[in-house]
Amino acid sequence: MALILVTGASSGLGHNTANALADDGHDVVIHVRNQARLTDADDTSRWKGVVIGDLAELDEIRGAARQASRFGRFDAVIHNAGVLHSPDVINVNIVAPYVLTALMDKPARLVYLSSSMHRSGSTDLRRLTAGTASYSDSKLWVTTLALAVASRWEGTSSHAVDPGWVPTRMGGPGAPDDLTAGHQTQVWLATHHDVTPSTGGYWYHQQVQTPHPASQDEDFQARLIHVLESHTGVPLD
Repeated sequence: MALILVTGASSGLGHNTANALADDGHDVVIHVRNQARLTDADDTSRWKGVVIGDLAELDEIRGAARQASRFGRFDAVIHNAGVLHSPDVINVNIVAPYVLTALMDKPARLVYLSSSMHRSGSTDLRRLTAGTASYSDSKLWVTTLALAVASRWEGTSSHAVDPGWVPTRMGGPGAPDDLTAGHQTQVWLATHHDVTPSTGGYWYHQQVQTPHPASQDEDFQARLIHVLESHTGVPLD
């Protein structure tokens, strides 16, 4: 039995991931944006706990980290929360996973949700500080963060996952990928004992793929971490 945090777990892939983990007997802490996102009457009894915070706001990201830390060290953290078309793309898709990663105790496993669209993302990090980044940019950067953590933190496995274009509220009803397959890789990476590579992988449906070259470039990884540290005031040890 593992203790696992899933962000953005009130609906879509996050909700499916959390349910699958709970069905397998794990202790699951879910993160939701606000209390109103807990729509099912039995939600709170199903979970080990609930963390509440709007990941579009830096102060609330910090608050979410404090709430999560009360549960102790997690075996796995799945950074699932994300937005597609919103002025909050930068904060939710890259600032939040960075700050949560930096402020919480290092878990045994980290899983970050990426996208195939990261391949068209920009390496111009001025877009991050200027607030002009696209969804693709944010997913390139969170993929880079995942691989940077993999190389920096011995004893913690870190992976990025492309869940596919699945028919969630974000993906839309016409999305062509399989909804169930959309969460299975995250569950597997968070709990399975035989994953190769053991860290630093970019995955699609439990198969390792080749990500954007910049995400594997140590210089770009270092520049991204530096920009995020300066932008948030939160260092990554």
